[in-house]
Amino acid sequence: MTNWTTCPAVERNPRKISGNWAFRGTRVPVYALFENLESGATVQDFLEWFPEVEEWQVAAVLKHQTDSLKTASQG
Repeated sequence: MTNWTTCPAVERNPRKISGNWAFRGTRVPVYALFENLESGATVQDFLEWFPEVEEWQVAAVLKHQTDSLKTASQG
C-alpha cells in the first residue's frame, strides 16, 4: 500500500470524499487518475476532464507511486 502522507500533491480530509486521498485543493480523488488511466485515458484527457487538477500534481502522484513500487520491490 502506498504511503501518500509524503506526497505534496495530495491531501486527506475525513470530511471530504469519504476520507479518500484527493489532489490537494480539490475534491478529485487520487484513485480517479488511476481508474481513468487503466481505462485507456491519457494524462492530457484526465487534465481536461478535471481542470482543477494541475499537471504538476499528476506528475507528482505518478512519480510517488512509481517510487513506492520500486521501494516495495527492493525490500
